[in-house]
Amino acid sequence: QVQLVESGGGLVQAGGSLRLSCAASGRTFSSYGMGWFRQAPGKERECVAAINRSGGTTYYVDSVKGRFTISRDNAKNTVYLQMNSLKPEDTAVYYCAASTFQSIVPIRTGYAYWGQGTQVTVSS
Repeated sequence: QVQLVESGGGLVQAGGSLRLSCAASGRTFSSYGMGWFRQAPGKERECVAAINRSGGTTYYVDSVKGRFTISRDNAKNTVYLQMNSLKPEDTAVYYCAASTFQSIVPIRTGYAYWGQGTQVTVSS
């Protein structure tokens, strides 16, 4: 089992940047694929980025390609989401999640463990 704690959310103007961090407990962090999801009011939770166990393979939803970067540091049990050129439509609660699947799974049901979420608000 793994526990996840996100940090780094906040209020930023359009065009600005934020870096989200997700710290994982336990000694088996490198055995989990990791994902960042977001959920805006009235919308489904969507996977915006995911990374495999080694960090060698990544996935991005089309709307964030070229603006967001997911990375992980297995020595620090942490996964990051660097968000640049933020837009008002990026406003949502962002969740970190851990998957036991070997391949990247960019869907909600592929993740067994979730953080509590962190709010990102982008003003226009």
